[in-house]
Amino acid sequence: MNIEAMQVRVREGVPLAGAWGIEVLSYGEGLATLRLPAKDDLLRPGGTVSGPALMGLADVAMWVALLSLTEGRDESLTASLAITFLRPPPATAVLAEARVIKRGRTLSYGEVMLRAEGAAQPCAHVTTSWAATRAR
Repeated sequence: MNIEAMQVRVREGVPLAGAWGIEVLSYGEGLATLRLPAKDDLLRPGGTVSGPALMGLADVAMWVALLSLTEGRDESLTASLAITFLRPPPATAVLAEARVIKRGRTLSYGEVMLRAEGAAQPCAHVTTSWAATRAR
């Protein structure tokens, strides 16, 4: 699956990712890097990217990391997501670097580092677990 096909898969699976303009930059072997472009409607008072936007980006990034292990056929669902906000990101694009730490038969676990584009230091750290679903 190439980047364009993955981008289509993401936007079909999570339409909000398309509305927000989330881009898949790279993925493979349980890793994924995504970009959330700067958008005024994703800011909170004070001119920083909102927490819900950061959590949504992290969630989609982990799904792409999981999709990279299953040739785009992963149907698991978020079971938990914990985010620690480390510093407020400026009103700029945000990058998410996701990695699957453990992929199990019924539960997978991973982490996502978020940082403002061009920044060296992360603005948030996310841990997340995903539950496998049965075919419907």
